Amino acid sequence: MTTADDDTLDGTEQPTRSGFVAIIGKPNVGKSTLLNTMLGVKVAPITPKPQTTRRGVRGIYTQENRQLVFVDTPGLHRGGDTVLDQTMHREIRDAVIDVDLILWVVDLRRPPGAEDKDVVRLLNAVPDSTPVFIIGNKVDAAKYPDEAVDLYRSLYPKAERTIAISALNDPKAVYALRDDLLDRLEEAPFFYPTDIRSDQSREQWAGELIREAAMIHLREEIPYSVAVQVVEWQDPDEEGRPIVITAEIWVEKSGHRRIVIGKSGAMIKEIGKMARKQLEIFMQERLYLELEVVVRSAWREDREALRELGYEP
Repeated sequence: MTTADDDTLDGTEQPTRSGFVAIIGKPNVGKSTLLNTMLGVKVAPITPKPQTTRRGVRGIYTQENRQLVFVDTPGLHRGGDTVLDQTMHREIRDAVIDVDLILWVVDLRRPPGAEDKDVVRLLNAVPDSTPVFIIGNKVDAAKYPDEAVDLYRSLYPKAERTIAISALNDPKAVYALRDDLLDRLEEAPFFYPTDIRSDQSREQWAGELIREAAMIHLREEIPYSVAVQVVEWQDPDEEGRPIVITAEIWVEKSGHRRIVIGKSGAMIKEIGKMARKQLEIFMQERLYLELEVVVRSAWREDREALRELGYEP
């Protein structure tokens, strides 16, 4: 157990307080943006494309004697019957079990749809003792935010609070929400060391940033069949050699491989350039990134391949 080392004025150590907060919602509503802003560091990939998040990521925020553990989830979507889809749906269901509070993130630019109603069905199965906040995101881009808030609130009237924010453009509102969550924590041990922000390995984290770059650059039909596995990570040496990361970009068809590589290697070069820049910004270190495009046929249906990527099918 890790305890905080912040003392009160009389020298008495304060008890630690901690809790788990699940972040759920349909695809592309800003769940990962909210998590990253909460933490002040990028632990989850973000793209304009739905279903960017495939794996439940725990983000850890520690302030003195208090620790929030956020559980980011894939978007709850309809359609898709691959083993990967089934794994993602199970992660969402598991995320709302035994948490202290749930943040249901919705997009205020649009009224509730079928997938929002699916989320409500999931929430209705949660014990009434678990508080739910409706987080209306993208309020700065919504034409009728108040009307949208009313629609979502009527869809789930049991919500304890409804808050309108812009997770991307109004960090102060996100920090105010974070402070509110910190104030609600009950006495409990810390679940993670105070110096980490995510439960991902460095390889998983780097792989997700590389996949983010690939999804941003590739055509509509390609991104969802792409996965990334970091196969080697070499730390700097005493002679000043930078970090060397070697990763495989998986695709399901030979034709997709040609698209990802691009004419004369132009596409893979752009993907690598964006990913390396992101990694260097957050690691504050110089690095060399080597990418290889590999055909792994039907990897989304292959349980062993999914395990290699860190999923639990």
